[in-house]
Amino acid sequence: MLYLASQSPRRRELLTQLGVPFEIVTVAVPEVPQVRESPREYVSRVARDKARAGLAACKGMADAVVLGADTEVVLDDEVFGKPRDAHAAAAMLHRLSGRAHEVVSTVWLLKGRRERTATCVSQVRFAELDQATIAAYVATGESMGKAGAYAIQGRGAALIEHLDGSYSGVMGLPLFETAALLHEARVIV
Repeated sequence: MLYLASQSPRRRELLTQLGVPFEIVTVAVPEVPQVRESPREYVSRVARDKARAGLAACKGMADAVVLGADTEVVLDDEVFGKPRDAHAAAAMLHRLSGRAHEVVSTVWLLKGRRERTATCVSQVRFAELDQATIAAYVATGESMGKAGAYAIQGRGAALIEHLDGSYSGVMGLPLFETAALLHEARVIV
């Protein structure tokens, strides 16, 4: 049985697209970068920690396969995370305005003692955003709870001038990489 170690509705929606049955396992993992940890190392560690916490919660289920993922917006080697309030969201969007940034999305799949991982890095370039556009977007509330303060699958799509990479990866779960891991683990055919 496949378990998704995530509370993200976007990850649930994306995983459903693969047509594989799964259940949600609730995990609580601190999402705080460590000293001298690169953004990619941070995203990978958090995703792995989620998967490992999910596997621990499934203890006793011999057939448990657990998927953990993390996605972060990175600009100038800085992980943006989720904004704590509307002011922080506006500040993030202002910094992203007219610039390209990376979205790093890592998936870990655990089956017994076997661990598999894949990382997807997408390049996203925002259009030049004026204060009114930023304020209007933040006022929608869509920025809250989203890495980098935007949702590519929502109104935030209008802020993006160019995407080079994975739409689903920017959304929160890179489907190509996830499907490859599930095939390798014989979860899907």
